[in-house]
Amino acid sequence: MTFPKLMAVSALALGLALPAAAQTVRFSTAGPAPDFLHRGMEVFAGQVHEADAGLTVETYPGSSLFRQGTEVPAIQRGNLEMSTMTGFEVAAQIPEWGLLSRAFLFRDYAHMIEVMQGPIGEQLVADVAAQMDIEILSVAYLGTRQVNLAEARDVTSPDDLEGVKLRMPASPEWLLLGDSLGVEPTPMAMPEVYVALQTGGVDGQENPLTIMSAARFHEVSAQVVLTSHMVQPVFYAISKPFFDDLTEEQQQVLREAALAGAAWNNERRVADEVSVADRLVSEHGLRVDEIDLTPFRTRADEVYAASELAQDWNQELMMQIMGQ
Repeated sequence: MTFPKLMAVSALALGLALPAAAQTVRFSTAGPAPDFLHRGMEVFAGQVHEADAGLTVETYPGSSLFRQGTEVPAIQRGNLEMSTMTGFEVAAQIPEWGLLSRAFLFRDYAHMIEVMQGPIGEQLVADVAAQMDIEILSVAYLGTRQVNLAEARDVTSPDDLEGVKLRMPASPEWLLLGDSLGVEPTPMAMPEVYVALQTGGVDGQENPLTIMSAARFHEVSAQVVLTSHMVQPVFYAISKPFFDDLTEEQQQVLREAALAGAAWNNERRVADEVSVADRLVSEHGLRVDEIDLTPFRTRADEVYAASELAQDWNQELMMQIMGQ
């Protein structure tokens, strides 16, 4: 008989309780391993480990466990515990929150955090819990999304991007965002983008510059156009049934660790965004263009006003955010 089996038999014979096995929390993201998002998730995992509350966290970057776009359904089926859920994934199931996918909704990082940590953010958390059976533990900053192109061109308005095949995730809200930029939105999973840029499968992609750098897209790109079309939150999201079954101590450990992981990501990403554009020029030789965004904002207003999809959004809440 092996030693563990012998101990188990001895414990049973003496009426002793065996220590409970740690519950595993699998945390999936599409973000690449070097990016701040995944590194913040590692901070989260480390803090949970240090708390020694009967929980262990495994992180899976780069869609290595679940394909991008399938994480939220996997959580709802009970096949995954956590993911970095986006506003687009919320919009897919709660149409009134489609406003989170709108171009130029938030002005900057400070505005986004102010909204997400206030009453509107509280309403979002409550709606997601009630309608999606998912608990939002914290809000992380994914970055401000910019357009980057494999071949450089002069861009002063959305008209200059007409016909450009720009990689976008595959959802109606993402495709509408592409339309607001004037591009030809091309659905594609994140792990396929590098080769597609390299081979001409797409003409460009849009992401925060920190993610562009972490994914090494600068190696297959010539230009960045600073469209700043989306200041994007991303949510530490956990299965509500799984979370509700935990002890109060375990729930508190996860909440505190999620706040710590998101804060680590946010602080470093904001700091890095100050210098990353300069590095793309000085270290990698890319052309980085700062442009007047007025024509892009005008087109976005027109596209969303004419969209049937956007009619399902909470218009009052959207205008409240944009005017805040």
